[in-house]
Amino acid sequence: MSSALNTPFHFESLVWDWPIAIYLFLIGVSAGMVVVSLLVKRRVLGGNAAQSGLLKSTAIIAPLAVVLGLFILILHLTRPWTFWKLMFFYSTSSVMSLGVMLFQIYMVVLLVWLAVLFRHWITALLQPYPKLSRVSTLLNKLAPIEPKLEPLMMFLAVALGAYTGFLLSALKTYPLLNNPVLPVLFLFSGVSSGIAAMVLCSVAFFKEPLHSPALAFVHRLEKPVVWLELFLLLTFFTGLWFGGGQKEVAVTVALGGGFWALMFWFWVIGCGMVLPLVLNRYCSHNVRHRVSFLLTVSGLSLFGVFVLRFFILYAGQMTVV
Repeated sequence: MSSALNTPFHFESLVWDWPIAIYLFLIGVSAGMVVVSLLVKRRVLGGNAAQSGLLKSTAIIAPLAVVLGLFILILHLTRPWTFWKLMFFYSTSSVMSLGVMLFQIYMVVLLVWLAVLFRHWITALLQPYPKLSRVSTLLNKLAPIEPKLEPLMMFLAVALGAYTGFLLSALKTYPLLNNPVLPVLFLFSGVSSGIAAMVLCSVAFFKEPLHSPALAFVHRLEKPVVWLELFLLLTFFTGLWFGGGQKEVAVTVALGGGFWALMFWFWVIGCGMVLPLVLNRYCSHNVRHRVSFLLTVSGLSLFGVFVLRFFILYAGQMTVV
């Protein structure tokens, strides 16, 4: 049956609230940035990857997003001081426990990969401290394994991006969330947010040249990702609609009207997906290569994914079996 609603952010059947949405968004950004960075490095940058503003953006945002996301999750727990137990005692029957294990492996491999990738910068930074010279020596010894780390890093980033969807789909009493398309949708929306975050940070803070081959590659990747994201949303809701029963009710409640339906149609679809596609399609070449244009389009895409996480989390909990 449908739950009795009070406000869009507070209703009877609500279990997970806004901190979880932010957590899901941050994890998706991190995973998406790493996936795109690996593709850019392999296809365009090669040995010059450490000089790119796109990779520098990933080096800062990707690990910090995971740390901030876990910090939010810890504070949100009923007993945050017992979180350390999840770090050492795993349960194969718990999606949350498997996720914590994935986080740990992901962070270790990510930090090693980034440290090796930026080893020359780290060596220069540590030069005034002779006692830390062993760090530079170790990084140089690890340099040959960097190409072997990349497939593992890609696998972990894809797994982490999909995990955020698996976490919600494990809530079996909510028909909208208990959907097999959700992990794939979250993976590609994470890639979309990763692209937007990379462009924003690299152009605004690292002065990435607007005509750089790496930035052009990211732009070429952006369009099919958004179209695939739209297709996955269509598949997500179509499958629910033809599922009948409470699944059909869940779609009607989520998209038929009210606050969250407005958020979805205006911010997620309109401003987050359709408007960037239209602007990129119909604006002139000169306009599309202005800093202000890139920041605006990337900001719209990033905010669209942010609202999508809130929409899925809250609208998904409005209808229960």
